[in-house]
Amino acid sequence: MSRQLFALVLGPLLGLFIVSLGNGFISSLTALRLDASGVSDTVIGAVSSSYFIGLALGSMFGDRLISRIGHIRAYSSFASLTAVTFLLQGLFFEPWAWFLFRLINGWAIVGIFLVVESWLLLAGDQKMRGRLLAIYMIALYGSGMLGQMKLGLIDSWGAMAPFMVAGMLGSLSVLPMVILPRVSPEVGRIEPLSPRHLLRMTPSGVIGCFGSGIAIAAVYTLLPIYLQRVGMSVSQVGQLMASVIFGAMVLQYPVGRWSDKQSRQVVLVALSIFCAVLSLLILLLPDNQILLMVLLFLLGGGIFALYPVAVSHSADGAATDELVRMIQGLLLINSVGSAISPLIIAPVMNHVGENGLFWSFFVLNLALAVFFLWRRKAHPAPIPVAPFEPAAQMSPVGAEIRVTEELVQATQEREQQDERAAMAQDAVTDTVPERPGKLSEG
Repeated sequence: MSRQLFALVLGPLLGLFIVSLGNGFISSLTALRLDASGVSDTVIGAVSSSYFIGLALGSMFGDRLISRIGHIRAYSSFASLTAVTFLLQGLFFEPWAWFLFRLINGWAIVGIFLVVESWLLLAGDQKMRGRLLAIYMIALYGSGMLGQMKLGLIDSWGAMAPFMVAGMLGSLSVLPMVILPRVSPEVGRIEPLSPRHLLRMTPSGVIGCFGSGIAIAAVYTLLPIYLQRVGMSVSQVGQLMASVIFGAMVLQYPVGRWSDKQSRQVVLVALSIFCAVLSLLILLLPDNQILLMVLLFLLGGGIFALYPVAVSHSADGAATDELVRMIQGLLLINSVGSAISPLIIAPVMNHVGENGLFWSFFVLNLALAVFFLWRRKAHPAPIPVAPFEPAAQMSPVGAEIRVTEELVQATQEREQQDERAAMAQDAVTDTVPERPGKLSEG
């Protein structure tokens, strides 16, 4: 990466890292504080889901604001709004007020994603997108992991301290953006493929992304509650959550490379079974923090790898002109799964107890494995056309970052091979002599 390119992307990536430090531990702290105050699991699920509803809404409408006022002012607006929602959470402890604050927070955070990702698109061409995506993931996952690790320390400073720290980080994240030279990348109109079209085009991709959204949202919002209820301190909860995110960051690449050499349907089946088995082990094995940390590290890697493998599987069969819109549509389906996840899993925990979380993970992943096995039997997967690209939580604009030069070129080559095969088949059909019919009499 050239020095000029690094200087161009340093500002938005540094801003993303700073604001994500606070956003990462606030997600866990919100669930922990609600649970400690005796709020029902159903209400906790509603408050938790509001953040992901905000993410989905912001994904669809945030681009218009950026186009109207420009990237630097839009980023400043979103970051300031994020800081305000953090501070308001510290001032007003009321579940339904927190529902509103988390909704606005999700909308603002995805606006930050939109700004940063479109900035990266301007900075690099298709040859550089793979490297930019890797740096983006390091900034996002690294900040989330570091924020979780410091959760216990910050919480020990007082009840208001975590919200004040998160608010300060949100405000400080503006500085790297405003001190850099002004650029004005364009944000294209977001028009993802419709869910019905996607379901016809790639059923495994749709179900995989939807199921992944359910699991990932439950990890962020309900896993801290489980850990607190089994006797973990806030500091221990942060450490175990950090191990989950670390697993998500580390294991995506080897799983993806495996999917390049193997049918991606096989990898989807294996990941689903792997996560189901890990969920059972967490339920059945004796309590041990070190063992639990290892199991959560592996579970995080499996759950977070499911989405990018499902997207890569879908891209293997997509047309070149549909790649970006397809990935955008799959991301929105993933967001819908995330939005409903706490609403459907929290009542299970309310009825069964804290173990309801991992029973839900077991049932979800078992259902995914059965579906992927059925699809593999009915419709074998296409051969992978391009190397796997990892993925983190992104906005629909980030779909363009995933469409690298290698993917476009490989898709075009596959389409040309299909055209040549069709022409050859037509030629064979034309050279086969027709069977002579019966001569008519008279």
